[in-house]
Amino acid sequence: MFNAEKPSLEELPSSAQLIRSTAIAAASAVAILVTVVLPAEYNIDPTGIGGVLRLAEMGEIKTQLAAEAEADRLLELEAEEQSSLMNDILGLFVGAAHAQEAEVWRDETTFTLAPGDSAEWKLVMDVGQTAEYRMLVDGGRVNFDLHGHGGGKSVTYEKGRGSTGDEGEIVAAFDGEHGWFWRNRDSETATVTVQVRGEYAEFKDAS
Repeated sequence: MFNAEKPSLEELPSSAQLIRSTAIAAASAVAILVTVVLPAEYNIDPTGIGGVLRLAEMGEIKTQLAAEAEADRLLELEAEEQSSLMNDILGLFVGAAHAQEAEVWRDETTFTLAPGDSAEWKLVMDVGQTAEYRMLVDGGRVNFDLHGHGGGKSVTYEKGRGSTGDEGEIVAAFDGEHGWFWRNRDSETATVTVQVRGEYAEFKDAS
């Protein structure tokens, strides 16, 4: 097996030589940074050597490209924010419009029916007219008869037993009064709310 000879102390570099080598390497690094890296990468040319070597031109191009890329990024970000804001605003307006359209009723009445009590409300309509309605029952259940009468004619549109609510439309079969008769056959008091809109002359208590 071959063993390398251990170098003598005379062959090793002295401290002064190490310091000098380090200083030379540091100075070389600084020189490269100032004359090459700064002009080529950042368009900074304190010595003018970068301009001679056309490195400053390269750095200027890179700087311009970076600035343009940043400007494009900011424009895209601003456009996205504006688009998001407009969508939010539009969504609020559309949602409010739908909610308003869905909840606007021309007339509304609320009454309470104790067990065994009854009530009757009618719409005065001409033949072919259409009215929308929504009936809400709170606290109990009711029986109802949705019908019409007038000019010697009568018609039953719908009947319900133990109802807790209903909705739909009435198309008047003839001129006359068209609406509901309710009776509370439950053991609990019921509160009834009726909302109507559409084509009719009057919504009245016919009890």
